[in-house]
Amino acid sequence: MSSESIERVDGAELSEPRGEVAALVAIQDALADSPGVLPAARGLSHVGEHAFGWLAISAVGWGLAVRRGDSAAERRWVEAGVGAFGAHAASVVIKRIVRRKRPHDPRIVVGVSTPSRLSFPSSHATSTTAAAILIGRAAGLPRWLLPAALVPPMLTSRLVLGVHYPSDVAAGAVIGALSAGAITAGDALIERAANGAAAHPRSTRAAAFAVRASALALLPGQTARAAVPAVARQLRAGRVSRNRENA
Repeated sequence: MSSESIERVDGAELSEPRGEVAALVAIQDALADSPGVLPAARGLSHVGEHAFGWLAISAVGWGLAVRRGDSAAERRWVEAGVGAFGAHAASVVIKRIVRRKRPHDPRIVVGVSTPSRLSFPSSHATSTTAAAILIGRAAGLPRWLLPAALVPPMLTSRLVLGVHYPSDVAAGAVIGALSAGAITAGDALIERAANGAAAHPRSTRAAAFAVRASALALLPGQTARAAVPAVARQLRAGRVSRNRENA
């Protein structure tokens, strides 16, 4: 082995890094010492941890939609939160199946703590991609805008912090996009059913109830149980109103 292919770290001889290790070392060498990069990367890490930041944004959007009385927007904000958390959960399941270890080469500097030692896929990349697509959709933004603004910085931050390989974040982005696509396809079916019911004048209130109920079905159990009485009251009020109209 030539002397050019040997590197010493803490007195130990290491061969020249290859493959994804070499890519990760090169990314850290190029970016990690730039002013503000590490603090920004750590900030993104905290926002994306367990998808909590995306859940909080979705909850705020849902609350504003409720104040406006926009049932379609309510549903889409619920879908954004459910999609982000569901994508995160899917990544965790895959991690436990694949069981790839996080980067551990001594030349890679780890810049943040992690909840597990498993690496593939990146849960941050997965939930952020799903959230960017679905939150942008719920907010009425151009389809490309939020993914372009959020996904590349999050993926890069995981590499700069040394907690994922490039293939981890790439796979996470693909899984997140597929998760968002599944949510969007399901929403299209719900919307077509609601629009079909709304085409009949007597079914307008029932269509609105169906939209709210579809969003309710996506909520966690305890939250859904708390919301059921309010939805039921709306349904009863609609029935009373129709009976008066028919009298």
